[in-house]
Amino acid sequence: MKNALIVYSLLLFTGSSLQAQHDSSAVSVSYSNHKRRIALVAGGTGALYASSMTGLYFLWYKDYPQSRFHFFNDNNEWMQMDKLGHLTTGYYLGKLGIEAMKWSGMKRKKAIWIGGLSGLVFLTNIEIFDGFSSNWGFSPGDMTANIAGSALVITQELLWDEQRVKLKFSFHPSPYAKYRPDQLGSSFSENLLKDYNGQTYWMSVNIFSFLNKESKFPKWLNVALGYGAEGMTGGRNNPSQINGVSLPYFKRYRQFYFSFDADLTKIKTRSKFLKTVFSTIGFIKFPAPALEFNSKKRIIFHPVFF
Repeated sequence: MKNALIVYSLLLFTGSSLQAQHDSSAVSVSYSNHKRRIALVAGGTGALYASSMTGLYFLWYKDYPQSRFHFFNDNNEWMQMDKLGHLTTGYYLGKLGIEAMKWSGMKRKKAIWIGGLSGLVFLTNIEIFDGFSSNWGFSPGDMTANIAGSALVITQELLWDEQRVKLKFSFHPSPYAKYRPDQLGSSFSENLLKDYNGQTYWMSVNIFSFLNKESKFPKWLNVALGYGAEGMTGGRNNPSQINGVSLPYFKRYRQFYFSFDADLTKIKTRSKFLKTVFSTIGFIKFPAPALEFNSKKRIIFHPVFF
């Protein structure tokens, strides 16, 4: 359930970045506009942070028993799919933060560090909440993934002033959710957030950005490497029965993918509407043919993979 919150944050904050996306590259901002934008970013970030933390506590943690702060090792759960959710969320929250700081007119390096770490601050507070909850605990594995996501976006901005390697997400309905709707969701929207069997996380690399600028290689064409896992009806292992009802046996296995992707933000268009759409859905892996290598020692070709 906690990863549902993380993915939801990813969708929410990515969609909220539209205005910053279009103006973040502005070269000059007048002094008066700079002060106004700084105030807007600071006020908006503060309000969003306070409301989200307060809402999170009262809507989620308040109803669960509290305890002394403690740690919890969940590295073996869900075949590490939840860790990739944390990694991706940390990446996009950092990306949004950097865009917002640049939009405000803040100097480049300062904007990168402050903006890039803002998402990590948000996620760290969630981990602290977990640390005081008797049902969970502060997860060093989750925290490591959060840090790695922030580090990835910050490093690329410092090196190249752009994101040449993006983290992306895709989803397809799985046949496993119906056996554990309490854990994996009972509707498509819940499955999207909770069913790890249908989620795939991608590292999408823009080839053109590593080539000579005179290259004729399509600017929008990416190569993508993905990771997924299936056969999971429980965190560490699959239960044989729930409430006296027997469950089928499923072999848990890992999946590795090679595919192509599209960086829609690099497609030239004069349409502000299309630019907005491309920015909004930029974290979604573009459906394309994919080659799957899995731990069952099978190689599967998918004509179109979601």
